[in-house]
Amino acid sequence: MKSPLLKSNVISIDFGLLLLRLAAGGTILSHGWPKLQKALAGVTEFANPIGIGPELSLYLAIFAEFFCGILIIIGFAHRLALIPLIITMLVAFFVVHAADPFGTKELAFLNLSIFVTLFFTGPGKYAIDRLFK
Repeated sequence: MKSPLLKSNVISIDFGLLLLRLAAGGTILSHGWPKLQKALAGVTEFANPIGIGPELSLYLAIFAEFFCGILIIIGFAHRLALIPLIITMLVAFFVVHAADPFGTKELAFLNLSIFVTLFFTGPGKYAIDRLFK
């Protein structure tokens, strides 16, 4: 007989997705917040990893990490919000940290893995997106 703790059900899956969204969104939000503060203070020095200019690179990173991070946490426009985050992590892993050892770029890889997983699973039941179905 299977233990109730080992059984999967819709409630446990949806709760797990909520926890994953809160953790991933909160973590990436914590990376975007200092960038937003920097931009609001008028400092636009930033890396230019894909050749679009440091200022635009900063604004795109802020949009992805801060604003899309909030959308992931609340589960609104979930899949659309994940696209900029996935792109940001692809750039971080394959461009910014291309020459670095895996230990240096593993956070970008872990975030990328989580964001791709959330893209395919959807936000779960406990999300604002579910109110519009």
